[in-house]
Parts: sequence; structure tokens; C-alpha cells
Amino acid sequence: MASQLPGSMSAVHKQGIITLTYVLAALELTCLFMQFSIIPYLSRTLGLDSVTFGYLQTTFGVLQLLGGPVFGRFADQCGARAALSLSFMAASALYLLLAASCSPALPGVFLLFASRLPAALMHTLPAAQMVITDLTAPAERPEALGRLGLCFGVGVIFGSLLGGTLSTAYGIQCPAIVALVATLLGAVLSFTCVPVTTKETGVQSSQGKTKASVFDLKAISHLLLLPRVLPVFLVKVISSFPSGLFMVMFSIISMDFFQLEAAQTGYLMSFFGVLQMVIQGLVVGRLSTRFSEEALLRYSVLVFAVVGLGMVLMSNVLHFCFLMPGLVFSLCTLNVVTDSMLTKAVSASDTGTMLGLSASVQPLTRTLGPTMGGLLYRSYGVPIFGYVQLMVNLLVLLVLWRKPLSQKGDRAH
Repeated sequence: MASQLPGSMSAVHKQGIITLTYVLAALELTCLFMQFSIIPYLSRTLGLDSVTFGYLQTTFGVLQLLGGPVFGRFADQCGARAALSLSFMAASALYLLLAASCSPALPGVFLLFASRLPAALMHTLPAAQMVITDLTAPAERPEALGRLGLCFGVGVIFGSLLGGTLSTAYGIQCPAIVALVATLLGAVLSFTCVPVTTKETGVQSSQGKTKASVFDLKAISHLLLLPRVLPVFLVKVISSFPSGLFMVMFSIISMDFFQLEAAQTGYLMSFFGVLQMVIQGLVVGRLSTRFSEEALLRYSVLVFAVVGLGMVLMSNVLHFCFLMPGLVFSLCTLNVVTDSMLTKAVSASDTGTMLGLSASVQPLTRTLGPTMGGLLYRSYGVPIFGYVQLMVNLLVLLVLWRKPLSQKGDRAH
């Protein structure tokens, strides 16, 4: 059943594969946030200072940044089953090394840094986006991609909760072991239940001619430079970067500016996760049926600018709670709409590569953010993030107003 070709899939079978994909994405994201919740404490236990911890975070970001486009091309060439299985096996290797770094009998710092290496191949979310893109019609795509926000929210809430609870009750090694078992289960489910490929039969035959070019960086860059791709990609990078800087620095801001304790910061992040579940999983999909993608993109940029103005004026955590729905709305809408537009702008055989490129935006922020955000925060304080977000998004909105991105044929695929 798993090897059945998309061309012969019934609607029920397609829906079953999509549902399984949501489950796998939620499982992987839960494990990811479990390890995010214990990494700072493990680093402190191993004696890492803040600078070395920054290097550790940057290493993770750089590896995901470099691996994203190549993984996307691998997904296009080798199919959904291979892509999801590879991602879960890489995640299993990461959690195995992470668990080993907790052992006092082993070189913990070396293993902790070594555990970042499999991150280059951990891209379950782009692989899930590719499956959903392949199995949904263009008109249904924004709503289907938006439901992945529910998976992200589940990951944020349950991953953070489980990570803290398990490490407190059974030791800091326990979340890593649980994540290892869960990702091995994800690999088994991917290999046994996901079709070899989710692309149409005609697309599969064209894939077979180019399988040797998985690491063809020239082909990847050519895809990025397509006239209907580059403007959308630049809007996604530029518009989301200021808020990304703020989120990278959020742990420091929550301690210094908001004067929150660790538990209170956890509650705030849970609120963020609930908002993301509701907005991306329910709101964005409904809006996509009433408004064009171009209009939703403009609205998201406009709300980004308004939230930036609010960040300039905020002075306590209550103000930030009022701003958070707008921030989450902008992030979710921007991500869903741009992903949908980008997959429609390329051929069906290149959707995985395109989503891999799109997924590299967050690692780019995690790579540049700690240094740039730290300098801005130290020199100008929290309001600078609001000023940057306001000015950048007003500029993007002006460009979008004068030169719309939508062109005829956007729904050709």
C-alpha cells in the first residue's frame, strides 16, 4: 500500500497520507523542543560559558542553513519516504549523541558539539510541506500548509512541557532518550507507511533523469533566481528578519527587560504556541479562501510594522502579551503564504528544493541573529528591535504596493 503511486491514489488514501504527515511533523517538533528545553541546562552542567553556548547555537543554525536546500533537492529526487526516513534517522543520531553527552564517563562537551552535526539532515517540516504540496490542489494548498501550525504548536507546548518535566523528575538525560525512541518510531512509520514518492507519475519519470544532481548547487541557485521566486523569497527573508532577531534574543530580554523567572518564560512560550496553533491552524486557512495571497502578504507586512511600533512603546510583559497575537499572525501568514506562492512558482518536480530553500530562512536568522541582536540590544536596548521592524516592513510594504508580486499563471501548477 505504501508504494502505491500518487496517480492511482484514492482521495481517502491521499487524506490518510496527509494525516500521517501531520502526525510525523508533530512528533519531530515535539522532540526538537524537548531538546531545546534542556540544552541550556546541559551546557551549564558541562561548564560552557555564554560565548561557547552561542557557538553551539550558531553551529546548529549554520548546519541547518547549509543542509536545507540540499535536503530539499534530495526529497525531490528520492521521494517522500526516503526524505522523511533520513530526517528521522538524523534526528535519532542527534538525540543519541545528546544522551551520551550527559554521561559523566564520556567527553560531554565534545559529544554535545558532535550532536549538532546531524542537524544538517534534520528537515522533517520541509519534507512534510513537500508531501502536502504534492497531494493538494493549488487552491487548497494555503489551508493545508497552514494546518502544520497545529503541529508546531503541539511541538512548542508538549515539547517544552515534557522536556522540563522529564528532566526534573528523571534527570537531564531522560528527555534525550525519550526523543531518541520517538524519532526511531518516526523513522519506522516513515519507511513503512509513506509512499516512495508523492509526486505525479509524469513528474516521477522526469525526476529519474536527474537523480545524480542532488548536490547540484548551480541548479539550486538557478531555482532561487527565477523571476517569480526571488522577489517572494526576498520578502520572506527581509520582512521576518527583524522579528527573528527579537525572538533570538528573547531569552535574555525576558530575564533582563521583563524580569521573568524561567517558569514564567515557559508560560509565555506556551501562550505563543497556543496562538500559533489557533492562528496558523485555523485562521490563516479561512482567510486564504476569502483573500488573495498577494493581499494576505501585504496584510502580514502591515501588521509586522504596527507590532514594531508597539514594541518601541512597550515597557512590560503585559504590553508584549497584547502585541503577541499580531506578531504571531504576521509570522504565520507570511510563512504560509510565501511557501504556497513559492511552490506554485516552480514545477512540481522542484517543490522539495523550493521548500528546502524556504526553510533555510529561520536557520539564517539563528546564524546571524545572536551576534547582530546582541550588539543591537547592548547598544540601544529593546526599543531598537521595534524601530528596525517598523522601518523594514514599511519599506517592504511600499515596494509591494508599487510593484505587486502576483503575475498571470500563478496557479498553473
